[in-house]
Amino acid sequence: MLGRTACDLFWMWRYLERSESTARLVDAGFRLTLTRSQNTKKEWMSVLSTLSCTEAYFERHDQIVTDKVVDFLIRDKTNPASIMSMQTRARENARRTRTALTLDLWEAINEAWIELKQICQRPISNAGIPEILALIRRQAAIVCGCMHGTLLRNDIYYFCEIGRLIERSDNTARILNAKYNTLVTTIASGGAPDANSQWDMLLRSLAAERAFYWAHEGESSADLIAHFLILNVEMPRSLAHSYRQLILQLQSINQHYGEDAPASYRLAKAFDDRLRDLTIPAVKKLGLRTFLSGFMPNNAELARQIEIDYRFKA
Repeated sequence: MLGRTACDLFWMWRYLERSESTARLVDAGFRLTLTRSQNTKKEWMSVLSTLSCTEAYFERHDQIVTDKVVDFLIRDKTNPASIMSMQTRARENARRTRTALTLDLWEAINEAWIELKQICQRPISNAGIPEILALIRRQAAIVCGCMHGTLLRNDIYYFCEIGRLIERSDNTARILNAKYNTLVTTIASGGAPDANSQWDMLLRSLAAERAFYWAHEGESSADLIAHFLILNVEMPRSLAHSYRQLILQLQSINQHYGEDAPASYRLAKAFDDRLRDLTIPAVKKLGLRTFLSGFMPNNAELARQIEIDYRFKA
C-alpha cells in the first residue's frame, strides 16, 4: 500500500473517532449544566480545556455562553477541532481512498457528512443540542459498524483500526486527566453530592456509565473508576484495552507484509507491557496526572513512529 493511502486511512479514522469523542464530551457537559446551572461557566471551561480549545474559543468570543460554546465545538468551520471540521477532513480522506473502502463504508461516511452539513447550516438552539449530538453518535456507530462488518481483514482494515485505537487512547487519557483530580479534591473537601454528578459526566463522556455500574454493581469510587478506565481490558475505551488491540493490529500488519517487527511495534509492546504490570496503587503513588502526562506524549510518539515506519509522508 502507498504510504499516502495508509496515512489517509489512519487519519480518516482518527478524525472520526475524535469527532465522536467530542460529541460525547459536549453532551455530558451540556447535561451537567442543565442540573448545575450556577456552574455553567466552570463546566464549559472544563470541556474546552479537555479539547485544548480554550485559547481558540476566546479568540472568537468574550465570555462563556452555552450556545456559543456548543456552536464553536459542533459547527464552527473556523475551528479545526469542531465536529464539522473533523467530519469534513474525514470525508475528504475517505474520498481520496474511496477505491480502498467498501461501498457501504463510503456511503456511511458520506451520508453522515451530508446530514451534518445540512444541520450545521443554521445555528443550533439549546433545545436542539441533545438531538444533534445523538445524531452524531448514531452516525458514528453506523460508520464503525460498516467498517467492522464489511472490510476485509487486510492492511486497509489494520490502518483504520490503528488510527482509531491511537485516537481513542488519547481521548480517554485527556478526559480522565481533566476530571479525575478535580473529583478527588471535591470528595476530600466534603462535596460528595457534587462529585457524584461529576463521576457520571466522566463516565458518560467515555460511553462507560452503564458499563461501569454493571461491572461494579452500583458502587463507585475514585480508585474503581481509575481502574476501569485505565486497566480494565473488558472496557472498550480503557487504555489497556486499546493497547491490547493495538498490539494485535500491528502484529497483523507485520504478518500481512511479511516484515520483522518495526520500531512502532516494539514501542507499542513496551507501553502495553507497562500497562499489564500496572496497579492503581502504583498509579496513585506516582500521581495520576504524572502518569497521564507521561502516557499522552508516549502515545503521540507512537503515532509519529507509525507514520515513519509505514512511510506516510512518501
